[in-house]
Amino acid sequence: MNVLLLGAGHIGYTIAQLLHNSGDYKVLVADRDEESLKSIASLGIATRQLDSSDSSALETTLRAFDAVLNALPYHMAITVATAAKKAGTHYFDLTEDVHATKTIRTLAEGSQTAFMPQCGLAPGFIGIAAHSLASRFDSIREVKMRVGALPEFPTNALKYNLTWSVDGLVNEYCHPCEAIRNGRLQLVQPLEGLEHFSLDGVEYEAFNTSGGLGTLCETLEGKVEVLDYKTVRYPGHRDLMKFLLEDLRLAGNQEKLKDILRGAVPSTMQDVVLVFVTVNGLRDGKLVQEVFSRKIFAAEQNGRLTSAIQITTAAGICAALDLFRQGQLPQSGFISQEQVSLEAFLANRFGMAYEAHTNEAREAA
Repeated sequence: MNVLLLGAGHIGYTIAQLLHNSGDYKVLVADRDEESLKSIASLGIATRQLDSSDSSALETTLRAFDAVLNALPYHMAITVATAAKKAGTHYFDLTEDVHATKTIRTLAEGSQTAFMPQCGLAPGFIGIAAHSLASRFDSIREVKMRVGALPEFPTNALKYNLTWSVDGLVNEYCHPCEAIRNGRLQLVQPLEGLEHFSLDGVEYEAFNTSGGLGTLCETLEGKVEVLDYKTVRYPGHRDLMKFLLEDLRLAGNQEKLKDILRGAVPSTMQDVVLVFVTVNGLRDGKLVQEVFSRKIFAAEQNGRLTSAIQITTAAGICAALDLFRQGQLPQSGFISQEQVSLEAFLANRFGMAYEAHTNEAREAA
């Protein structure tokens, strides 16, 4: 299968490596930054300098490929998806942006090719896990989804290091969040709904952020009483972000906030991804609860330390593409994460990453 991968950052590098090493994909990685392509080229993977904002050049390039994997910043999603439709190329991405996903869903209507956005961790895998648990109940009361990409060794006041896109981070902190209350879809405010919990002896906080639910609210509206998604951080992080966004009014100057974060908050490859889903409801007339929990850690891959967020995000989109190639997903139109079987995902050679780098696997090693 011929695949064009757009984006040569940390996530793009990991995706390219996984697909190339599988032997079943012929991959070309394109990015406008020639420097960022060099490390990928050193793996023996074909690269090309391409400015994806040039719609004409992008569409022409896409025509030679069966599928495009978009690992560019979220604001490029609509541009790339539109070009993919014109070129007749299957489309997969990692966007967490709600508006972009709704636009892509419209683009997919009546299309002969497939459009599958939100194939990362959250949105992405978290929706697969939550929908799988929910499907085991006769009636559902609550679905709670909690996800965090955290530094394993926090040292600053924010108790946070940059582990992924600053653009995506700020976007999820600044936009209204979907939730279901009393069976109906509602919008709630980001950074609200603060709660605290502990897991494996570690204290965490969680609060509303945008985009992590994907299309799950639409799928389960009217079938569940309460459904929400919250981002997990170490205690104290939320209050400091509210200070920056609200008291210092940086929500109205997001580019300045991004510059501050890039200049003051170090990045790290030593991170941990926490996935925590709880569902309760009625089964055979009894009120029961099921929990799905994972902690995925950074790991060395091919002699290079790969962060947990790289592992989980790349595994998500690679598994989606692999299941699609194998005919286990619809071959045209819009594909939601809820259409992916959790069992099939975890059994997939890429999806197995959600088992291989967990706390249990680490202790066994």
